[in-house]
Amino acid sequence: MSAIAIIPARGGSKRIPRKNIKPFHGQPMISYSIRAAIDSGLFARVIVSTDDAEIAEVAKQYGAEVPFLRPPELADDHTGTGAVVVHAINWFKAQGIDFDLACCIYATAPFIQVERLIEGHDALIAHNKSFAFSVTSFAFPIQRALKRTPDGSVDMFWPENLNKRSQDLEPAYHDAAQFYWGKTEAWLNGHIAFSPVSVPVILPRHLVHDIDTPEDWEVAEVAFEVLKARGEI
Repeated sequence: MSAIAIIPARGGSKRIPRKNIKPFHGQPMISYSIRAAIDSGLFARVIVSTDDAEIAEVAKQYGAEVPFLRPPELADDHTGTGAVVVHAINWFKAQGIDFDLACCIYATAPFIQVERLIEGHDALIAHNKSFAFSVTSFAFPIQRALKRTPDGSVDMFWPENLNKRSQDLEPAYHDAAQFYWGKTEAWLNGHIAFSPVSVPVILPRHLVHDIDTPEDWEVAEVAFEVLKARGEI
């Protein structure tokens, strides 16, 4: 089955300016996603969808294609990943090129691993689902989560779980924000990935870092250095 990798990378990052191409351990952040996609050998095309000429040039230097510049209406703070993927799929369709599968890979995923991309591809095919995407477990049971009440005190969301042992509570997972495999028809038809149409690819927590603030960046660089020294990435 033919597959395309689509790496969204708009130029307007605000909390960490130019985040997609900011050096991370000596390489532009986006380069890790590009290299993993290429090294996986899974994709007929590896493209970057961007509205930014500088990001486009960096992407090309590291082996990705940039066949178009994304229109401004798909490059604001409110545009979702799905719309960007659909735009790319339809752009190729207009050129007479169709793909069976499309994998969205985030540009800010330096911990991404080739073997996980392959695992996601294989899970999608084996389970015949619409999507397969990366998740990781919460570090603490969400059933024992706390909230602040209007008067400033604290209460449990689910008080019935107060005396239950952690090991007796069902494990919970969250989006790991690395990659999203999907059948192109599922992307085009607007299927909801966070639903039973998907199969999870479970990542260990030490490989999942949400990099949204300068503090996140510093923590991720330290973690990356440790994992690199261990030979885990």
